[in-house]
Amino acid sequence: MNESRHVHIIGIGGSAMAPLAGMLRESGFRVTGSDSGVYPPASTLLESLGISFFHKFDAVNLNPTPDLVIVGNIIARGNPELEEVLDRKIPYRSMPEILEEIFLPGRHSIVVSGTHGKTTTTAILAWIFETAGKKPNFLVGGVAENFGKSYGLGGGEEFILEGDEYETAFWDRGPKFFHYHPDDLIITSLEYDHADIYPDFSTYELAFSRLVNLVPRRGRAIIWGDAADSGAALRRAAQKALCQVETYGFSDGNDWIASDLVIENEMVRFRLSYHGQPFGEFQLAATGRHNVLNAVAATVIAQGRGIAPQAIAKALKTFRSVKRRMDVKGEFDGILLVDDFAHHPTAVTATIAAARGRWPGRRIWGILEPRSNSMRRKIFQETLPKALAAADRVVLAGVFRSQQLGDENRLDPETVAQSVRALGKDARVFGSSEEIAAHLAEKAEPGDILLVMSNGSFDGLCDKLMKKLATQVPQPSEATSR
Repeated sequence: MNESRHVHIIGIGGSAMAPLAGMLRESGFRVTGSDSGVYPPASTLLESLGISFFHKFDAVNLNPTPDLVIVGNIIARGNPELEEVLDRKIPYRSMPEILEEIFLPGRHSIVVSGTHGKTTTTAILAWIFETAGKKPNFLVGGVAENFGKSYGLGGGEEFILEGDEYETAFWDRGPKFFHYHPDDLIITSLEYDHADIYPDFSTYELAFSRLVNLVPRRGRAIIWGDAADSGAALRRAAQKALCQVETYGFSDGNDWIASDLVIENEMVRFRLSYHGQPFGEFQLAATGRHNVLNAVAATVIAQGRGIAPQAIAKALKTFRSVKRRMDVKGEFDGILLVDDFAHHPTAVTATIAAARGRWPGRRIWGILEPRSNSMRRKIFQETLPKALAAADRVVLAGVFRSQQLGDENRLDPETVAQSVRALGKDARVFGSSEEIAAHLAEKAEPGDILLVMSNGSFDGLCDKLMKKLATQVPQPSEATSR
């Protein structure tokens, strides 16, 4: 494409679409877009780059006719702009196709995939390469706080990508990551997810096997080697690889082993060895065993690209995480409000464990919105209670867009709550974020942690909680304030 051309993005408010718009704008394209609602951080990014966008879908948004339209993967037939594109035969592409055609040629593609941890691992990788002066190009599925945005076009050799297994577009039901042609690949974990796309675990696993099959002989596949079920699935996915395969984790038998973990406030220390030989001692500015695994995966890739242990250590010590990953929103009279993206029972377990390690001795409220396409379904109804019962108190919202699922498929929060109570923990279900905010504001006590978990906005629950808690914080009297 000629860089003077006009690109219009249908679904520009998406977590990957807004960064793509930024990448195109910084590359010289004229960019417009539309969505049913564009909110921060997407709206903030677009406005800062001078990208104009419409707050609703309408065929008139395609006048004058753009040279190319990018169609988001949630855009379906019946969308007025999509129908206009098809009627007028305006050229169109998916987001992964644009990356494949415009941004990846000539770059060393590093793809981070897996059920859990890929966003944080991608952000760690980008920061290691930046710290080492490698000027990385990257795209993360969240705001990388070290950069203040979700993408970077540093101009270096590598392009670091979060590889999503979700479908590409309405005409391309294959996973996005097939378009990214990895030279180096990380698979962080493998557990059944995206039940709306993959009918069973075998189909889900097959997608990752096919991804491994795209790695050239000169490349590497780095896989987590610990967990019995996930580790076995990962080994199956990589068993026919023609590239070098290396494993990492905490247990013996891995090529790369992390050991001697010590959590100190908001920092974790660990040692890393390779085939029994010391590689380095590291401090990571994030807590939780899952984040150590993320850091190790990133370290292995960085080492393979010639980055010294000292540069990796400097990056890990100064890493600032990703927004909505254990994101502290504020403390109100001793009540700490934390926002996290947990979207799967395993992620819920890891998030609660990380909170316990970071703030030992404090009572944890686990507050969950069943929002992801898998969490909304009954497939996790038996495993979710045990994950939530790791908290001290549990609050559940109703299933997001519950009317889209029949009773036979939809998760029943009341059943989940009953199972949590059977495990000895208080659990309640509320019908709205307003009710949840009111309940927590009334029942939470100084020293408590309110751990809000959702892969969406949770209907603004964090903002509602901050307002309620702020009004309840005792104000100093005039006499004591003098």
